[in-house]
Amino acid sequence: MAMSKGRVEFYKEHYPVGTRVQLDSMGDDPRPVPTGTKGTVVAVDDMGTVHVNFDNGRALGVCPEVDKFHKITEQTEVQEPKMSM
Repeated sequence: MAMSKGRVEFYKEHYPVGTRVQLDSMGDDPRPVPTGTKGTVVAVDDMGTVHVNFDNGRALGVCPEVDKFHKITEQTEVQEPKMSM
């Protein structure tokens, strides 16, 4: 089933090139990207697939209606636990 044009436009606006995302889970991909992997959006195609270059070297299109992922901001990405000395 094809995604509606309005839905595709929503993803193009919500995930512009350069947006940082984090994968929560993948659908039925035979070689899924590990949960929690972060990456950068490089494109959203006319089918609504969000193409991501992941930080682990993988490049993959994630399908918003099958895969689960979310946008991350610089603020949430920088918040790493601090080590006490």
